[in-house]
Amino acid sequence: MVKHAHAHTEHSGDDLLGAARDALTGAGEQWTGLREGVFAELLQHQRPASAYDIADNLSRSRGKRVAPNSVYRILDLFVANNLAMRVESANAYLANSHPGCEHDCIFLVCDACGGATHVDDDDMSKAVRAIAAVQQFKPERPVIEIRGFCKDCA
Repeated sequence: MVKHAHAHTEHSGDDLLGAARDALTGAGEQWTGLREGVFAELLQHQRPASAYDIADNLSRSRGKRVAPNSVYRILDLFVANNLAMRVESANAYLANSHPGCEHDCIFLVCDACGGATHVDDDDMSKAVRAIAAVQQFKPERPVIEIRGFCKDCA
């Protein structure tokens, strides 16, 4: 069940690439050729992708080595600007299909196939943030991961 208390536009393909570019430049960052390549490569993956997977594929497609540490820096920038989401337990990333829409990350991670489904649940996000507030803790980027088996693998 996906709950949205806020409206947002889901993007895909070239439209998502453009939305990501607009969000990053709107945040005062540059949209470079390498950043575009990393985001375009991230879009090719249906499952969370590691920086190493992205670097290897970019290296092959560009015909020159792209260092994983460069990809990590770009992915960190994307996460900080809400263009990508990090699946912490897998140290892997997914493109955010609605850049510019800030919300907490809730993932259902399949232990069999490695897939990760992102779920928006504003009620759960508010509850988690309220728990943190009671403890006088200021959450910066809540991430909730539920490990188990997807419907295809269960």
